[in-house]
Amino acid sequence: MQPVDTGQEWDLPVIETVGDLASWLSLHLMELEWFADLKGLCYKLDRPKLQHYHYRILPKRSGGVRLIESPKRELKELQRRILSAILDRVPAHSAVHGFVKGRSIATFASFHAGQRVLLRLDLENFFPAFPAARVQALFRTLGYPEQVADRLGGICSNAAPCSIWKNRPLEIDTKSWRDARTLYARPHLPQGAPTSPALANITAFRLDCRLSGLARSAGAVYTRYADDLAFSGGEDFSRVVERFAAHAAAVALEEGFSVNHHKTRIMRRGVRQILAGIVVNQQINLRRGDLEILEAMLTNCARFGPESENRQGLPDFRAHLEGRIGFVEMINRAKGQRLRSLFETIKFEY
Repeated sequence: MQPVDTGQEWDLPVIETVGDLASWLSLHLMELEWFADLKGLCYKLDRPKLQHYHYRILPKRSGGVRLIESPKRELKELQRRILSAILDRVPAHSAVHGFVKGRSIATFASFHAGQRVLLRLDLENFFPAFPAARVQALFRTLGYPEQVADRLGGICSNAAPCSIWKNRPLEIDTKSWRDARTLYARPHLPQGAPTSPALANITAFRLDCRLSGLARSAGAVYTRYADDLAFSGGEDFSRVVERFAAHAAAVALEEGFSVNHHKTRIMRRGVRQILAGIVVNQQINLRRGDLEILEAMLTNCARFGPESENRQGLPDFRAHLEGRIGFVEMINRAKGQRLRSLFETIKFEY
């Protein structure tokens, strides 16, 4: 093994042969080949019990299709081992705030508070944009021999089988359905695997380097949260922001990503500047309407019982409410504490 020079201090596990990889994962060689699936056998199977993933097809609010690919228990354990022993030891770019320990959606937005102009770009089909070949190349960059890297990449990638596309929901149009089937048929990072966020961040390191440099040259700051790209700056950046947006989209295209131009937003100081649901005009905060809706929901739960507000039939409505309150506390601690006090007056049956 010979990782890149910067990786000498990452203390990655030494795995020099396919046999070493099988032993490291506590698998027989045939089991390793089955989970890596380099020949794409699972793509051809029409038997869900023999496939490695559970699939859920969702329509996007903005149009198109999102496929949630959840690995089954055995494969998920292998992916978690790879994540904890290898991927978690490789640092992400400083501009990346999604799926990175110690960073959050709040830190992602905080860099852009009080700026004269804010530019927001959105990458299309983020996880499927990473082909399996690119993931395998990453493991080779980390120092693993080709045969080992190919199998590590195979365990962490997937091609959705044809059998899941038999019945098109009425809310999804024919073109979007056909495009999604083609997109997800290629081996890619599956949205739902524990390794995918870390692999996406590491593999996009060159993209983040180039966009950070581009932002500095224009007097701006850059951060990324998964597929959300944010740039902001003062008067100098405000004068060139339209042209800058085109340059940033071109860089993304050169790095293998497409920008969803329908979601591109240029927000100047005179309008409400929003990133991932967070208002950043002066300091980070939540939209007043969102806070009022949550407060009204908690009030109704306290007066009439939580069942009155659980219209979606969520199995753990209490955890759902606690999660939403925790998000508010992360952004606006004072308001979050008031909402938590209201939450504690709710009488749950369990």
